[in-house]
Amino acid sequence: MTEMSRNSAQEGGQPGRIGIGLELDATHLKILEVLRENGRISVAALAERVGISRANAYTRFEALRADGAIKRFTAEIDHVRAGLGITALIFVTVRQQMWRQFRAQLAQMPEVEYCAITTGQHDAMIQVRVTDVAAVHAMVTDRLANIPAVKATETVFILDEVLRRPYVLPSDRGPGRSSRRPPADPAAGSAKSTGPARSAGPAGAAGPARSTGSTGSTGSTGGEVPLGMMRFVGAAEGRAQLQQDV
Repeated sequence: MTEMSRNSAQEGGQPGRIGIGLELDATHLKILEVLRENGRISVAALAERVGISRANAYTRFEALRADGAIKRFTAEIDHVRAGLGITALIFVTVRQQMWRQFRAQLAQMPEVEYCAITTGQHDAMIQVRVTDVAAVHAMVTDRLANIPAVKATETVFILDEVLRRPYVLPSDRGPGRSSRRPPADPAAGSAKSTGPARSAGPAGAAGPARSTGSTGSTGSTGGEVPLGMMRFVGAAEGRAQLQQDV
């Protein structure tokens, strides 16, 4: 294990104890990308796909498991072939002082595939897979409705699962596609508002806010709008500025 760690350090990895505060680098993410396609791939094939030695691949793989980045390996099944052709989302409003009871009762329902606490109108979302619509009806009216912790439910049936990935990774966005907005140029000034936000609606009527869409556009204040920021323009000012530009 010491020799493997040394090889990992020589090939761009960081030496240290496995599973203690592991920082994922590009090589770790590449390993996770390959495992997403085939979780049963051999270490030799994994190393070849990633472009590292077998020792480095093994060390990094074990580090991902020890650190908890890889939680477990399981099988992905076809639910329809398994006889569970109906999928439904059940949104639940929970009595706030009875969350513990709700969790305990939910754990005893084998139909529940997933549950998450949510914001918004309801408190939790349950995903269930069953054989038919009647099974969903029975679960909602006979089981959930009889749990004192459940105040109300709303059921939505899934018609088609358009996209389902095993997991997503930061590297999926590709290089140079950051989710962060580019920083504004301090020399370009700051965005300025011309009073209450309004814009031209149908037939020139005042409506919701409209923003100028390009860098360097100017309004009555004469200041440029930095890239990534917006300036709200009133309807009358917008028409006047448009005539000036023409």
